Amino acid sequence: MTRRAVLPGSFDPVTNGHVDIIERARQHFDELIVVIMHNPAKAGRFPVAERVALMRDSLKDDRGVRVETFSDVLLVDVCADLGAGVIVKGIRGPADYEYELPMARMNRQLAGVETFFLPSDPEWDHVSSSLVTEVASYGGDVSHLVPRAVWDALK
Repeated sequence: MTRRAVLPGSFDPVTNGHVDIIERARQHFDELIVVIMHNPAKAGRFPVAERVALMRDSLKDDRGVRVETFSDVLLVDVCADLGAGVIVKGIRGPADYEYELPMARMNRQLAGVETFFLPSDPEWDHVSSSLVTEVASYGGDVSHLVPRAVWDALK
């Protein structure tokens, strides 16, 4: 039996905090599928295809990780399509936990899919895609917060 998990997010853009969670999570599963979810109601910084390319470039040395994309579908349906019984969520602090907990319970009730919460490394607690994008849009140097390819794309 393959232990397969899904790690979903918009990853707009991927940060070093995301990469840290992915690298740590993949150690606990045979396969970790990073799922870039697209919400057409939200205007993103990068198109989905570019986010996929940036993610793949950021994870190029990681075996056991693959990148997929889905839109307009429930996460539990993504899990069913991919044969994953676990969702991994990185948690930066209490606000993330309070936001994610009801969804974890709903996913379990809807489809029996469990959610594993993985606390972020304190080095990355303050880092979010939206904050990185905002700082970069004003010319701030966020090169230490994102993979090299993302920094190049943000410039």
